[in-house]
Amino acid sequence: MSELRALIFDLDGTLADTERNGHLVAFNRAFAEAGLDWNWSVSLYGKLLSISGGKERIKHYLSQYRPNFTPPGDWDQFVADLHKAKTKHYQQLLGEEGIPLRPGVRRLLTEAHNQGVRLAIATTSALPNTTALLENALAPAGSAWFEVIAAGDVVPAKKPAPDIYKYVLEAMGLEAQDCLAIEDSPHGLKAALGAGLDTIVTVNDYTRNQDFSEARLVLDHLGDPQQPFTVLAGDAGNQTYLDLALARFQLKIKEGRAGGSPVQN
Repeated sequence: MSELRALIFDLDGTLADTERNGHLVAFNRAFAEAGLDWNWSVSLYGKLLSISGGKERIKHYLSQYRPNFTPPGDWDQFVADLHKAKTKHYQQLLGEEGIPLRPGVRRLLTEAHNQGVRLAIATTSALPNTTALLENALAPAGSAWFEVIAAGDVVPAKKPAPDIYKYVLEAMGLEAQDCLAIEDSPHGLKAALGAGLDTIVTVNDYTRNQDFSEARLVLDHLGDPQQPFTVLAGDAGNQTYLDLALARFQLKIKEGRAGGSPVQN
């Protein structure tokens, strides 16, 4: 019988709208700083998000949109340096302007933290970017709320490969049946499902029209008492925001033992 022991969160687009308001801005600042005439638009970046990982995204852009570009030296070093500059600008953005957490994120994390439900991060974002967001948007010691932070190149194969979720499960000593993943993208959903994790999807502007038919529940955001979510797919009973009761209800649905609706919030 499954018991909710942990919530495993993706980062970008799930905890905060970091893609459009953070990473895209930082990429363009890094390009300008390097003297490159590249400027990724919002729509182009939406297409590039189909590629997991910042360095991989740069390489894909070069192959598809700048095939005649010649780097000033070694290819891999050029991309690594450009990505390092982008990380610097992203962290400056977080410190100077801040990127708020999405609706319901702080409340759900606080509830889990207070009730002993273990927390983890599984993201393709670089570790410095991950900790910077948690410490700026959540709390100065926000990283310590998470037992495992699997980020960046901790595994060689990025999402949609399931490797990063398998890494988290092994590091926590947990079975997939006792955890829920929370994601925002098709790549993330595929990765979580590949590791055997039931998944709740909270869409954003880049992903709301994509296919999440295999998710346990699809929401426009996690919701708050004064800002109810909209259920796009799945059964949330009478709930208006995602809390631990609704998370546990999703595991019961999976096993066919739901026995009604979750406690109404």
